[in-house]
Amino acid sequence: MSSTETLPAKRARARKTATADAGMVHADAAFDSAAPRPLFVAPIGVRWRDLDAFNHVNNANYLTYLEEARLQWLQHVPGWFDEQSMPVLAASNINYRRPIEWPAQLQVRLSCERLGTSSITLAHHIVDADDDRCVYSDGNVVMVWMNPATGKPVALPRSIRDAAAAAA
Repeated sequence: MSSTETLPAKRARARKTATADAGMVHADAAFDSAAPRPLFVAPIGVRWRDLDAFNHVNNANYLTYLEEARLQWLQHVPGWFDEQSMPVLAASNINYRRPIEWPAQLQVRLSCERLGTSSITLAHHIVDADDDRCVYSDGNVVMVWMNPATGKPVALPRSIRDAAAAAA
């Protein structure tokens, strides 16, 4: 690698190398025709401060991107919380497929994996906004609706069920 190679050239080379890697997950595998339609696609811009000492996005920031995507989605779902019902994150699973370098524009794609009595499991895929075959991570999170006063689970709001059904 030449020390004069530009950052965009490094990104292009890295993307090409990773695409050739047989162990890499690509969107055609992750987003086949049987995959559910996304509930929501959130645009996320990588910030310089998201980088770590290795000059790629720190793994902890993937959780921030997923949180931002969920909040963007929920802003489009009226009635998703009130004084007796609000969501908490109960579990998260992230498979890191490849490093994200700066600058990058991402898409976080959310889809419903499972609806429970008081919970929803959201699948997520973080992909390059310009090349959805470039999958940076995938996995899922479980959100449980609870009564904040009692800490006990409550029924999923009808608006969440309707939003999930609309995407099915």
